[in-house]
Amino acid sequence: MSAHSGTKAILAALCANLAIAVAKFVAWAFSGSSSMLAEGVHSLADSGNQGLLLLGGKKAKRAATEEHPFGYGRERYIYSFLVAIVLFSLGGVFALYEGYHKISDPHPIEHWYWPVGVLVFGIIAETFSFRTAIQEANAVRGDRSWSEFVRHAKAPELPVILLEDLGALVGLVLALGGVGLALLTGDGVWDGVGTICIGVLLVAIAIVLAVETKSLLLGEAVGPEDLRKIRSALVDGEGVTSIIHMRTQHLGPEELLVAAKIAVRHDDTAARIAEAIDAAEERVRAAVPAARVIYLEPDLLRSPTPEADATVGA
Repeated sequence: MSAHSGTKAILAALCANLAIAVAKFVAWAFSGSSSMLAEGVHSLADSGNQGLLLLGGKKAKRAATEEHPFGYGRERYIYSFLVAIVLFSLGGVFALYEGYHKISDPHPIEHWYWPVGVLVFGIIAETFSFRTAIQEANAVRGDRSWSEFVRHAKAPELPVILLEDLGALVGLVLALGGVGLALLTGDGVWDGVGTICIGVLLVAIAIVLAVETKSLLLGEAVGPEDLRKIRSALVDGEGVTSIIHMRTQHLGPEELLVAAKIAVRHDDTAARIAEAIDAAEERVRAAVPAARVIYLEPDLLRSPTPEADATVGA
């Protein structure tokens, strides 16, 4: 995923959420609807989340230093994890509290046209934002399903925006349902029920985001397709005869660390081994451009290993 495409989706979501947040708070002030208050806080939290994603993307571009020799690419994972925490606490938990409060002390909705009009406006605005996120994700998703894309994407911004926008749309529909039932029945409890449903939805989305981002923070290996390309690129049958063992790890969404012990011929000179390593690094970077940090250790293959066997015929 390019930084440009991710930024476009984030900015689209930010503009939509800021406009919707203002409208929801105005509607809450006139109507007293707890669903509108919960949705207003939700949109405000989402706006802050998009700000965090933009900040993380900017900080991740800093050059490597002596203290951080592999750079700051994982800043994007850290800020995405913060987004999950904000969505859980400020969005989900607040909505659950507000829903409980409204059910305990229900009161009718006043000036019904404010919340209904704002919710319809919100659904339209969020639909455009969600559509932008889908278009940006389709450009990099390939043939993966949506669940696979969210679970295995190494760049966290688009999965975060997709789930946020989906949660926002479903939350707006739930809020509209709660407000509608409260107006039809004259019972403000339904407004509280809708608010609790919004809270449960946001907590569930936050947990999914936290789990997936935590995995990226811990350090994930390269995907199966890129792993196959790296194996094929390393072994040329001449200078590098096989891979004894190899480890990969994402240092950031677009930066990959490759460390491998490679088998060389026992009668090769030091100069030829050095040339073979240089050539292998060039082949790997050509096959997988994200493999920017490569460490290769030459050795003799004394006994077959599973990884060495896997490279035969690669």
